[in-house]
Amino acid sequence: MNSEEFKENPIDDFKAAENPGLMEYAHTAGGAVIRPEDMGKVKGKAQMAMRQQTFDQLEKIYRQMEFLNKQAEGIKSRIEVSERIYNAQMSFEPVINHHYYLYERKDGTDMLSMVSPEEWGRKIPFNRFLAKVFLLADHTWKVDFVEVERESIEI
Repeated sequence: MNSEEFKENPIDDFKAAENPGLMEYAHTAGGAVIRPEDMGKVKGKAQMAMRQQTFDQLEKIYRQMEFLNKQAEGIKSRIEVSERIYNAQMSFEPVINHHYYLYERKDGTDMLSMVSPEEWGRKIPFNRFLAKVFLLADHTWKVDFVEVERESIEI
């Protein structure tokens, strides 16, 4: 064999590809099978994954909104009771970090008392018990218990 036989390409140029890795089909018998993708199927899977993610995120936001709504309702209730407390008759100066009790008198006016409903005995001298409140250091009221349903209390 001479050196010219080795230099010559045994494969015909017509049957050889310059860049076989860029071909859209397998170029050898053992090559990987390349099938065209169904783009509708690919887009459908991607869209389904996107919807699942966004729905999960929306659900989290809805739960946060419900929580914030509950907080807002609590603050609103606290404001209403605080307004009633500051408009109520007080025959003492409330002390920070103590519990007090808000009652509605028979004439419809409110009164803040140091006496709990249980301490009145059998009959409470008020129309109804409204709330158990706690005076905070910033002179706002924390409402521990609100009673607005019952018209009168008998123990």
